[in-house]
Amino acid sequence: MNKAHEACGGDEWRQAIRDVILPWALGETDLGDDVLEVGPGYGATTDVLSQSVTRLTSVEIDDDLAAMLTDRFADVPSVQIVHGDATSLSYPDDSFSGAACFTMLHHVPTKELQDRLFAEVARVLRPGAPLVASDSLASEELKTHHEDDTYNPVDPATLAARLATAGFENVAVRTNPYGWAAIARATKN
Repeated sequence: MNKAHEACGGDEWRQAIRDVILPWALGETDLGDDVLEVGPGYGATTDVLSQSVTRLTSVEIDDDLAAMLTDRFADVPSVQIVHGDATSLSYPDDSFSGAACFTMLHHVPTKELQDRLFAEVARVLRPGAPLVASDSLASEELKTHHEDDTYNPVDPATLAARLATAGFENVAVRTNPYGWAAIARATKN
């Protein structure tokens, strides 16, 4: 991530995550007791999720962020930080009761890798388990914010079909002026 993303570790962003983004994205969805978080970044979403689930496994691909999160959550036994790639997870099928990925999918460099990530998450979720995801809508402002960084926004108009292809059903996608949120249930074909 570029230097502009350091704001994602700040108090203003943490407050927005806690008070606006996650409540809107999650709604009344129960992620269960053993949750997979994909792409925690600076950990603002990890802070919120860790307070409401029994066990949280957060997979972060960035070396520095994974190390920082490992140190930060070292004394929180219910949180496991894993340095890894969510397009190739090491967990067995049907491992998790729920999954979440918030404001990170635009950092996945290609649509194909995003789809592989969706398929991997579906694989490691128990049948019927929810995936809750959200991200910003594409904009020139965000494109500029991501200068010298990956910026590959997800089109919410195509997301339901992409999630269905990846192994989800009962997909609901909604938008507001700033972003989109999706809730889908893993299915085993």
